[in-house]
Amino acid sequence: MTTAPSPQRTADELRALAEQAGRDLEDASAQDILRWAAETFGSRFCVTSSMEDAVVAHLASRAMPGVDVVFLDTGYHFPETIGTRDAVDAVMDVNVITLTPRQTVAEQDAEHGPRLHDRDPDLCCALRKVKPLEEGLTAYDAWATGLRRDESPTRAGTPVVGWDEKRQKVKISPIARWTQDDVDAYVARHGVLTNPLLSDGYASVGCAPCTRRVLEGEDARAGRWAGTGKTECGLHA
Repeated sequence: MTTAPSPQRTADELRALAEQAGRDLEDASAQDILRWAAETFGSRFCVTSSMEDAVVAHLASRAMPGVDVVFLDTGYHFPETIGTRDAVDAVMDVNVITLTPRQTVAEQDAEHGPRLHDRDPDLCCALRKVKPLEEGLTAYDAWATGLRRDESPTRAGTPVVGWDEKRQKVKISPIARWTQDDVDAYVARHGVLTNPLLSDGYASVGCAPCTRRVLEGEDARAGRWAGTGKTECGLHA
């Protein structure tokens, strides 16, 4: 599929577009939401993926073959996560773009001291996730995420299409209304790649130093920054 250039829109136009689409597409299927995104934004639309699974990337590739899939390589990922990224790049009809922080882990350690993620996880996330994504999204008007309302209380109000005030972009969460059962069924039906750690007790996969297996009865995000009171990295604040 050849993607037509997207018309240049102002932030006000994009915000109005997001608010209208959020209302119009609330009950639409994930595929229809992504088809709307592809038709509306063309090459100025991308998918972001933590490589926990490739569900949204797979959905988007059906709506827009060759779609850009943006991955943040923080320097702290599990080897399984990097392997999932490489596999997605090799077998799916997408264009994987890897973003990296301005500093390597060693350079960050030299400036801020080692294990910043233990002492100030918010700053570590800001340096290694939030800032690189902000810079990496400059070429796009809209980005898609894999956020779901059932993942945690902080995500219960996630709109299928909303306005990202921080980045002045349209933010699309096509599987916001899905449950984990919906995700599992889609993975099984289409043979979608998933991170091997999901079969090893991890319900949500982030950076290795800040992620643990979840315990029975915990929500999917409980293994992230456990014991710190932190629940989000800042990408979706």
